[in-house]
Amino acid sequence: MKRWLLILCALGYAGLLIARPQEASAAVQEALNLCLTRVIPSLFPFLAVTALLLRLGMASWLQGIFAPIIRPLTGLPGICAAPLLAGLLGGYPAGASATAGLYRDGLITRQEAELLLGFGNNCGCAFLYAFVGVGMLQSPRAGLWLVVIHALSALLTGTILCRLGKNRGCPSLPCSLPTTPASLSAVLSASVRSAAVAMVNICAFVVLFRTGADLLPSGLPAWVLGALELVSGASALTPGAAGFIAAAGITAWGGLCVHCQALSVIGDLSPRWHWAGKALQALLASLLAAAAAPFLF
Repeated sequence: MKRWLLILCALGYAGLLIARPQEASAAVQEALNLCLTRVIPSLFPFLAVTALLLRLGMASWLQGIFAPIIRPLTGLPGICAAPLLAGLLGGYPAGASATAGLYRDGLITRQEAELLLGFGNNCGCAFLYAFVGVGMLQSPRAGLWLVVIHALSALLTGTILCRLGKNRGCPSLPCSLPTTPASLSAVLSASVRSAAVAMVNICAFVVLFRTGADLLPSGLPAWVLGALELVSGASALTPGAAGFIAAAGITAWGGLCVHCQALSVIGDLSPRWHWAGKALQALLASLLAAAAAPFLF
């Protein structure tokens, strides 16, 4: 069933490319321009720096600071705050990339990493406040509320998911990264290289999905476009309570484009909790936004 659905989607996409070649070409150029002017400048340095900090031992530092917060809520070790912070500061899919890095370095178990994927990969605060709140909803106050709602819905999602996935396997591995790496040049090279590979995958999915969204009929609701591609959905939002609630749900879900970006950087980790977590977070964020909307509009 999944194979046939994917075949039908691919055939439909190909049909749009054939039926509207000029629009498709313009859409690809716009998507590439988006990658060059916004995606790469904002995300690539953050991915590289996050990977470098994790390799330099930041995880051990986070373990002590955030353990009193993360462990009571989710049962996960304090180092799991790293993907949460990476996502909220750097945006999608920095959280998924940081989660994969923690697992790859042996700092969390496979089950902990897979649960963390369900709530640790989030939208960036700058995008929520500036692009969605100030730009599309025309309300800085709404932008601040979106940041709070997004972070709160992520923590609530993590609390629920980790109660459902009680059997997380072996106890967490200790933080064993050395304080001073054997070769700083090797660590820096590995961090930049992994960020570059991730950026190629991310930009490829941005071009693919942004082009598909631009070829769809005009006038589609924001939530329909947002289910496919985040920026397209956010760009279709209108000021007001309805737009605010839709914005909370769209940014929490992330869109299929964001999901593909996350899946491209998680390696052999299972995405089962990722899909469940993003759907649950979208629901929780929408409910929180609906409760806050009467006070804002």
